[in-house]
Amino acid sequence: MDKQLLRHNMKEVLASMSKLEYEQYSFQIAQRLFSLPLWQSAETIAVTVSRLREVNTWSLITRGWEEGKKVVVPKCYPVDRSMKYYELTSFCELETVYSGLYEPDPARTNDVDSKTIDLLIVPGLAFDKRGYRLGFGGGYFDRFLENFEGETVALLFSQQLLTEVPREVYDLPVQQLITEKEIYTCFSK
Repeated sequence: MDKQLLRHNMKEVLASMSKLEYEQYSFQIAQRLFSLPLWQSAETIAVTVSRLREVNTWSLITRGWEEGKKVVVPKCYPVDRSMKYYELTSFCELETVYSGLYEPDPARTNDVDSKTIDLLIVPGLAFDKRGYRLGFGGGYFDRFLENFEGETVALLFSQQLLTEVPREVYDLPVQQLITEKEIYTCFSK
């Protein structure tokens, strides 16, 4: 299937979720994540700030703060399609960038070495049970994952889990997928 068509279709599927389903499923996914040893042992957690109908990560960020974890969020640099992570200690340190995304304001946050990230929560529009993902089309995470050595997990609604997603030779799978119904282990490091 064509990636652009699949992205469009998946956005429609997610948009059709009711607010109640969205809130309930996001809660269930978060509870599954919090129960995992990889969350419990992680000192530094990297996560994007969710928007639209992505699994809610705002509550993950606050839970991380409550547990004394270092929470880092990415800033994308379109010129070379790279990402850098910055420590977030307050939602007030975010700024709105292109497409309404929230990213850290580098003037108010400190960058972190990616080698210090224990757990990377990888976003995506669709996934398969092998851990491969269809992202939003920028290639930022594909580039970042090439050299990332920590644990990886994706949070998704069960509607986002497909039999297969289109993939390229440079695509790298995540280690675990967490839905409101199940946890899938794709591979371990």
